[in-house]
Amino acid sequence: MRHPSLIPLSHDHHHGLALALRCRKQALGQIKPMGMEGLKTRAEEFARFFTDNLVPHFEAEEKVLFPLLRSYGDESVPLIEELLKDHEQMRKSVALLSDEKKLGKLLYDLGDLLERHIRREERELFPIFEKQVTPDGAEAVKKEFDKILNRPER
Repeated sequence: MRHPSLIPLSHDHHHGLALALRCRKQALGQIKPMGMEGLKTRAEEFARFFTDNLVPHFEAEEKVLFPLLRSYGDESVPLIEELLKDHEQMRKSVALLSDEKKLGKLLYDLGDLLERHIRREERELFPIFEKQVTPDGAEAVKKEFDKILNRPER
């Protein structure tokens, strides 16, 4: 069971995993419409998801979660550095989605990166948070997440 303060991020992860699978399948020609029409449709979907979900999601992680985890000690630092590299790679790749050249490969690679990134957060990063966070710390994180993600406090 995921810590309640992380549920908004896990919710985004659920939708991100579904999108990652669609991107890879689209790139492999396993989803209709196939060809360039399908690739463009999926690229537009990824770009929307990035803007609507991943931009605030990354902000919540980079401004709230990662600094908190760093304050707990060295255990999470190498992992956070890798996750930050993933964020930057996704930002760069999204900017290329309007270019039809190699769009299939780009979508496949983005889907693969997004899935690996999400799995690392869920399997490695979040357990560190859950092991270390205090109840007051978790409540503070939740409030900050709600502000950044524009979700009403519960």
